[in-house]
Amino acid sequence: MVWQGRKVRTSEIEKVDPAMMRVISCVTVDHNLWLVLVAALVCSAGSWATIRLFLRSHEATGLQQIGWHFLTAVCAGSSIWCTHFIAMLAYDPGAPIAFDPVLTIASLFIAIAGTAAGFIAATGHAPRIAPLLGGTIVGFAISGMHYTGMAAYHVDGIVEWDASYIAASVLFSVVFACLAINIALNKRMATRKYWAAAILVLAIVSLHFTAMAAVRVTPLVMQSAHADSAALHAMALGVAVAGLIIIGTGLASYLIDDQTRSEAFQRLHHLAMNDALTGLPNRANFNDHLDREIDRARELGSKVAVVGIDLDRFKEINDIWGHGAGDKTLKDLAERMNGLLLEGEFVARLGGDEFAGVKRMKNQSDLVDFVSRLETALFAQVRIGDIETATGASLGVAIYPSDAHNRETLVNNADLAMYRAKANVTQNVCFYEQAMDEAVRANRTLANDLRDAVDNGQLDLHYQVQTSVSTGDIRGYEALLRWKHPSRGNISPAEFIPLAEENGLILPLGEWVLRTACAKAATWDQPYKIAVNLSPVQFAHADLPKLVHEILLETGLRPSRLELEITESTIIADKNRTLNILRRIKALGVTIAIDDFGTGYSSLETLRAFPFDKIKLDRSFMSEVETSPQAKAIIRAVLALGQSLHIPVLAEGVETHSQLSILRAEGCNEAQGFLLGRPAPFGEIFALMSGEAATSVISLVVPAQAVA
Repeated sequence: MVWQGRKVRTSEIEKVDPAMMRVISCVTVDHNLWLVLVAALVCSAGSWATIRLFLRSHEATGLQQIGWHFLTAVCAGSSIWCTHFIAMLAYDPGAPIAFDPVLTIASLFIAIAGTAAGFIAATGHAPRIAPLLGGTIVGFAISGMHYTGMAAYHVDGIVEWDASYIAASVLFSVVFACLAINIALNKRMATRKYWAAAILVLAIVSLHFTAMAAVRVTPLVMQSAHADSAALHAMALGVAVAGLIIIGTGLASYLIDDQTRSEAFQRLHHLAMNDALTGLPNRANFNDHLDREIDRARELGSKVAVVGIDLDRFKEINDIWGHGAGDKTLKDLAERMNGLLLEGEFVARLGGDEFAGVKRMKNQSDLVDFVSRLETALFAQVRIGDIETATGASLGVAIYPSDAHNRETLVNNADLAMYRAKANVTQNVCFYEQAMDEAVRANRTLANDLRDAVDNGQLDLHYQVQTSVSTGDIRGYEALLRWKHPSRGNISPAEFIPLAEENGLILPLGEWVLRTACAKAATWDQPYKIAVNLSPVQFAHADLPKLVHEILLETGLRPSRLELEITESTIIADKNRTLNILRRIKALGVTIAIDDFGTGYSSLETLRAFPFDKIKLDRSFMSEVETSPQAKAIIRAVLALGQSLHIPVLAEGVETHSQLSILRAEGCNEAQGFLLGRPAPFGEIFALMSGEAATSVISLVVPAQAVA
């Protein structure tokens, strides 16, 4: 060391001036306690804010991630820098001190730039290596800042360094920085933010105190330990305040963003879990709630009920007063139901005019009270402008665990009971009953199978011959739909046609039948007519005449060879619209036949309103014509009516020679039935038409006894 202008050892000073040696030995690493506490506060607050900003930058992407990285680096760098300089200002070397402004500012930039590089590296795409690399860079940044700051610290004395302490300080800084970043990124730790912040404090503090242990200062000019202390303390406070302001700015940005994200999440969660129109919980919310209630009931050994709710006359309100009125009705009913809920009760809107309720129950009276309150709300009058109306509703109830053991089955059983209530005009509420609702379940299953029947090649057309009664000549064939179910075998049209009409499947099925029948008939050598039945539901088609025209053009069948059969109920449903559609179809050249004549409500009015090309006499009259004079008289009257209106009459259900003889004697034009030919697949019909006997089927009749 240098002493009195020359280099000397400490032992030499002791020999020269023992009193001076005692002064040197008394100059220790003395830290002012309250400044040390301020440094600890800055370091702790900065580390806590830094870890949160770092995690936010790790979650962000694009430009937002760059912004969060910048805030993280500024917060981290200023925290490290302020901690260092406050602690240094608390250190009294016993000699005059000064700071190099360039190196001081440089140390701040080293801290900010170094931690920025480290935190950016830690968020890289290599999850195992990136935290270690980032922690290493951050550790070196802390060390670089400290030793640059120490280079800016000028003391009027001799400064000695211990290399082993220097190496240890850098090692501590790197190890603890790596550990802090790894813990911060470990999502499995619930308290990772707090541990990471604490270890980052340790990285900064261990570096500082270990590095200070590496330095030994021997003053050259002696001064009081308290000289200029007020100025140094003021500078320390200024640095602390500036650091805390910077840290607070970063933390405020984090908190503002966190609050904004929280509010946005709550809004999105509400939108995701609640119905936008009524504000009631939606289907997803209902499913979550019911799952929790079932789990609770299972644990407590209690019961929970599901109430399926479907409004009865909601479509009528929409059709008459518009969708605005329908929306108001839904909101009013939802508000009523929501207002009647007690503890353990829940109501959701599942979609459209479909709602559902959930009720915790100890006994049956609890459930009855809940359902009764729902009925009161649903059947009360709803005001729409100056008009009051009521929708009414059908309710189905299923109870866990007696009716089902899981959510899906419980809801499904409540729906089955609700459908039974909807079909029953005398009951608004039905409880699930397995024996009664299994038929409904079977129909729903069958309807689902019917949806796939066309694509799976399960549907086919059979053709039944229509002949002249007087000559036996073939006049045409009626196309009849058949369904061969993969497991249940052949299913009667009487069973699946109503099912198709109820479930909205009749439109695609009817179109397939019409297209297939026309395409097959177009391949026949003889120009026989092909008769196709139309369901009343098909008249709801957006443009049925256009569909018929397109199919005729597509298949190449002459319009005069196509005969469409409708029932009187089709006309009664919407007379003006139906008659307009029939006139447009007839204008294409297609003939129209009225089917099941005599079983409707206004047969004579129907014949007067529209010029049909054929009357098909219902088979019920033929089954009694041999034994009932009344049936025979009705047949005679219909035949006379047809002759007077110049409309040919075809009798259905001819199964005996006697029936055919009566028709011939009464002057019936055409006949159809098992006696003349059973319905058969296209291949058999085509073979028949190709034979020499195709000109007459009278010789091909089968005995009535053979009809099963």
